[in-house]
Amino acid sequence: MSEWLVSLEGTEAGRHLALALALQAAFLHALFGALQKGKTDPWTARAAIDACYVVMALPMALFLVPAPEPEVWPLFAGAWAIHVGYKLAQGAAYSAGAYTVVYPVVRGSSPAFTLVGAMLVFGETFAPLQWLGVAVLMGGILGLALYNLRHIVVDRAKLPLALGLAVITGGFVALYTTWDAYAIRATPDPFTFIAWFFLIDGITIPVGYMVLRRGRLPRPLGPVLRLGVLGAVVAFLSFGGIMLATRLDKVGEAAVLRETSVVFAAFLGWIMLGEGVGPRRLLLIVLIAAGAVLVEMGG
Repeated sequence: MSEWLVSLEGTEAGRHLALALALQAAFLHALFGALQKGKTDPWTARAAIDACYVVMALPMALFLVPAPEPEVWPLFAGAWAIHVGYKLAQGAAYSAGAYTVVYPVVRGSSPAFTLVGAMLVFGETFAPLQWLGVAVLMGGILGLALYNLRHIVVDRAKLPLALGLAVITGGFVALYTTWDAYAIRATPDPFTFIAWFFLIDGITIPVGYMVLRRGRLPRPLGPVLRLGVLGAVVAFLSFGGIMLATRLDKVGEAAVLRETSVVFAAFLGWIMLGEGVGPRRLLLIVLIAAGAVLVEMGG
């Protein structure tokens, strides 16, 4: 499968597969957000998810994929550091502000950072129509954040801190997207990077969580474990999918299309959580979708 995937790089078939993988990642990211919303605190959820995907990644890394080349280990070290920073910023943002306010700011700020990174690192260029699409998409996402801010009861005292942490988290999203795209392209077998990434990345937060809790497991444990297993499966399919998409096609385009997760999140919130959409939110959602379409058409 690895040879087939690598053979698609730079081809029209590879571009179509990258599009499908990016949209899959967006949907799964939104689905998991809807499933975990309000059920547990962000630190417990993060620790459970990471611990579960370490367990899943261990046999894959040891028995199913080629061992990483020596020159790849520094790239793993950089990925580990960036993702730890991202998780700490994300957890702090969700602890300081409402999910429906913080999440759109994170997702809305990251595409601009990623596009700059893609231009500097990979020399990617974007057509004027694509830049228009990015502007429309980001405007819709940030407009959704502003709408939520005006209509959702939030702790106003913590609001500047929450929004600042959300923008920092968006910067980390762009940083890890660019770094991981570089790393997976530097690895002959892309599945080697994915398997070993999840194994290395998932250790820190669970260990830190258990140290701070002095070895006490969360109670009740059953729902947390179910959340962890579900989140780990989604992480493999969603994050693994977006990494493969950045190897097959442009990093910037894949990153922008991933942010349509906000569209999926709104509809899943309506279907699964009974949250009203309303005409204004619907218009903003249409803008986000239209921006993604312009980015794809412009390419």
